[in-house]
Amino acid sequence: MTTSAIRVLVVDDEPAIRRALRPPLTELGFEMIEASRGEMALELLRTEPFDAVLLDVNMPGIGGIETLRRMRAAAPRLPILMLTVRDREEEKVNALELGADDYVTKPFGVRELVARIRAAVRRVQAPAPPEDAPLEIGEIRLMPARRSVTRRGQPIHLTRKEFDILHCLMSRAGRVITYARLLTAVWGADCREEVEYLRTFVRQLRKKIEDDPAHPRYLLTDIYVGYRFADAQMLEDAQPSDNAPLIADGEEQGAGQGQMQ
Repeated sequence: MTTSAIRVLVVDDEPAIRRALRPPLTELGFEMIEASRGEMALELLRTEPFDAVLLDVNMPGIGGIETLRRMRAAAPRLPILMLTVRDREEEKVNALELGADDYVTKPFGVRELVARIRAAVRRVQAPAPPEDAPLEIGEIRLMPARRSVTRRGQPIHLTRKEFDILHCLMSRAGRVITYARLLTAVWGADCREEVEYLRTFVRQLRKKIEDDPAHPRYLLTDIYVGYRFADAQMLEDAQPSDNAPLIADGEEQGAGQGQMQ
């Protein structure tokens, strides 16, 4: 029994990017369909089924952000990943707040891109667990009904806010949650700008759940954007990578190799 290829709509006005992506994506079993503008992508979305969309933020015409807005209205569950430019954090945050599932920063590595696409598709296709179902990732187990957390079977004492932060992140494992969205979920909309306050809680939480809080495995930072809790596949695949954007607070990204501009 064969598994059907993941159909990816790649929307980018740069022909070089689309040409560069086609061979590796095809080789890895993806079916790639191209669009050079948002208007063309929306028309394709109306007539063809897709498993994921890779959407450039900066394009002529209606642009990537407006295309995202219209795609999300038409297809609420379709995985949409944004192609963004380094040092454009406001664009990344804006895209995530409007419903993007993830983003990949140019220059990017194909390995990173493929992992992000597969993770987004996997999350959408997975059945939603009951709201009070235990969450278990790696050595961390969180039980919402009991508001308790264990690590390697040993209980961890968390404050109420630490538990709420961890629950919010683990229930969306693999996805980046913006600072504003996490603050709103835990403290309310009036606190959505209190990023330093959130960082203090995250540092304390890392001390309780990580072997090495300075180099976290679980609670990862997307610098200037937000936090994400590693999912099971990310933990399995984790290894040193020059193009990985998931870093702890205060660290800098290394120069990537084999990346696409």
